[in-house]
Amino acid sequence: MTMKKTLLASAILTAMLTACGGGSSSDSTPTPSNSAPTDIALSNASVDENATAATIGQLSATDADAGDTFTFSSSDARVAIDGTTLSLAEGVKLNFEDTASIDVEVSVADSAGNSFSKTLTISVNDLLDTYAFPSRFGDGSSVSYGGQTTRHVLIAELNHYIGNQLQNDVETGVLTTKDAVIAKLTSFYAMTAEEYDLVADDFAVQFLDGTRQTVLRDLSSSHKDLSGKIAGNDATGQHKDWNGSDFAGWGATGSTTPENLVYTLFDMLGDNAQAYLDGGIRQDINGNAITSIYLTEDGRDLKQLIQKFLLMSVAYSQGADDYLDYDLDGKGLNSDNVSNKDDKGYTALEHTYDEGFGYFGAARDYLDYSDDELAQKGGRDDWQGMHDTNGDGVIDLNSEYNFGQSTNAAKRDRGATVATDMTAAAMNAFLQGRQIITDADGALTTEQMDALKAQVAIALENWEMAIVATVVHYINDTHADLAKLAAADEAFSYSDLAKHWSEMKGFALGLQFNRMAPLTDAQFEQLHSLIGDMPVMSGDIAAYQADLMTARQLLADAYEIAADNAANW
Repeated sequence: MTMKKTLLASAILTAMLTACGGGSSSDSTPTPSNSAPTDIALSNASVDENATAATIGQLSATDADAGDTFTFSSSDARVAIDGTTLSLAEGVKLNFEDTASIDVEVSVADSAGNSFSKTLTISVNDLLDTYAFPSRFGDGSSVSYGGQTTRHVLIAELNHYIGNQLQNDVETGVLTTKDAVIAKLTSFYAMTAEEYDLVADDFAVQFLDGTRQTVLRDLSSSHKDLSGKIAGNDATGQHKDWNGSDFAGWGATGSTTPENLVYTLFDMLGDNAQAYLDGGIRQDINGNAITSIYLTEDGRDLKQLIQKFLLMSVAYSQGADDYLDYDLDGKGLNSDNVSNKDDKGYTALEHTYDEGFGYFGAARDYLDYSDDELAQKGGRDDWQGMHDTNGDGVIDLNSEYNFGQSTNAAKRDRGATVATDMTAAAMNAFLQGRQIITDADGALTTEQMDALKAQVAIALENWEMAIVATVVHYINDTHADLAKLAAADEAFSYSDLAKHWSEMKGFALGLQFNRMAPLTDAQFEQLHSLIGDMPVMSGDIAAYQADLMTARQLLADAYEIAADNAANW
């Protein structure tokens, strides 16, 4: 009986399998097919204008197969995809005025290779992108920083003279003594109000052709010079006594002041000129004749050292430690934002903030430039560090030219291995801070002042980072130059070594002028102990190279610089 029941069950099971198409040892249950994705979604479909390599949003796919995996891609060169993250490609930024949105085709493939493509529309957020703010006291602009532009031009003119005319003036007998050379150099640096009025109409702008401002008077109708604004010489505002014993980084601590260092460098140039006048032949470390009057015999380039130190001790010191600071009542960000200052169409706070921005040196439409264009390494031909934005055929130095650290920020952004965007971060912060002041329409509330300070902190952080990155860049260059020297490599260039070391030192000296800098006083002094006051070109060169690497690591640690950037800048 039991056997019969078993046979009956087997017969029934066989019949069922046969009806379902089974039962044969060669047959198997069909594998369900993997269906293709049917949609692509983006978590955020907008991006801020002028933000380089900005993250846009996260990609996801719709698919009937639970737990499937997806690979996203796009052939559009404007975007990059890392996993599910969609970003603008490195070096790419969008401008709302050029396009309000872009269409990007994105594809997704599932684990079986099934694919689906979709065009995603990404809108460009229209942000404040030009440094232009109307006056609330009448028609016209409230933006004014002509004095800052004038000082940038004076630094540029002094640099231009040293590099292009000084040697000729000595060789042709225009300057016949060391004292005459120093007097000529000083004429770019220091002048009284009476001297300014005597020379301003004839002091030609020569460092650049085709400028709206052709003489000093065009830049400023009233007295401006560099000496009056170098760290220590302004009556109030600095957080240390630079003319006391607080200035560090050159020789023994307290051995000099910022202004005295300028005159020391002028004196060194005078000595070089006198040696030429006396018929002497100065030689470099390899016994070759030094033909440039601004190169010393101990590895320093006085043209570079003077220019970079003035950019730091005048422009950066004034910007960071005076106009954009807030440690004194009625000064910097604590200035009045109610009254029409001297009936000029702006408040004291608006003007003070603009002056801080003016020392950064950026053109009003700075965000419209690419990093390549700011660095003059590519891009549009008529945007190489300057652009005739208003189309009047000349370059307005107050609004259409990029000075100083504004260009260094772009150079380091384009040279970063791990992407940075100091240009956009600094400029956007300057713009947002100025908008806060404008929107306040009077005295700032506590919340508005806190927001303003936050934007200033961002601007200064990126301004200083551009300087630090440049110091790191020249540490690397100097280290490489010394390797060639030590190896007696024919590719060694004495002038390159002197230039690179002097740019490194000149910029590094300025890292003491920001009250809120992450570098401590002890770290600053250690940095300059490692760098020294001149390069080591004989004896234990390897030990000095090691010191430079220690200096680089000190900066990398203090400013949280990515290791690849520290190595490759």
